[in-house]
Amino acid sequence: MEWLDIETTLLRIGAAFLLGGIVGFERQWRRRNAGLRTNALVSLGSALFVLISVRIYADDASPSRVASQVVTGIGFLCAGVIMKEGLNIRGLNTAATLWCSAAIGSLAGLGFFTEAIAGTFTIIIAHILLRPLGRIIERGPLSPGLSNIAYKFSIVCTKKSEANARAMLVKLISLNPLQMQSLKSYDMFEENKLIEIVAIIVSPGRHDHAVEEIAGILSIEKGVKNISWEFLDDAHGDDSD
Repeated sequence: MEWLDIETTLLRIGAAFLLGGIVGFERQWRRRNAGLRTNALVSLGSALFVLISVRIYADDASPSRVASQVVTGIGFLCAGVIMKEGLNIRGLNTAATLWCSAAIGSLAGLGFFTEAIAGTFTIIIAHILLRPLGRIIERGPLSPGLSNIAYKFSIVCTKKSEANARAMLVKLISLNPLQMQSLKSYDMFEENKLIEIVAIIVSPGRHDHAVEEIAGILSIEKGVKNISWEFLDDAHGDDSD
């Protein structure tokens, strides 16, 4: 294999950095965790590792072998951006994008500029076009036990009022376009006389107003000390990241 001159090396490094930055720009614009710098650096790092093998060129350090190790290594980085928040699994798209950025960097490092450019814009197109298409596909009837949207509802009350609070919550949910997925009670360590009731509520769409109305009604019940709720986004997986 011929040794790369400095101009070619710099061109490949610059291409990897630029193309990774283009992918990262779209991520940054949507305010995702792995944005401009992360994708640019992943692409750049992949290209540098490939260039090391090209420059050294030994039997045990061929470009193809190094590229395969890049794929393995980027998997650990991708795993770090996948998080479980309540019922949500967030970061799948971000992890997939980082994986693709590594592939772009590897292509640029090997000098396959056409393929790297094509891959870059295919990623951008996938994020722009497949996002609304996915939302259209997800619009369908709510199946029992399955929902796209989830809320975490918390009630802090006295032990004496626990049964009434649980019954009231179940009744109010049944009167709204909501479904109860789980309902649990916990003793509060700070004060043994208080109970925390935690419910996971699911619905076919955003119903913040209905959830807030339930909170308002329960807040005036005897023995209820505190009520809070939070939006958990998708009840299973999140394809919007």
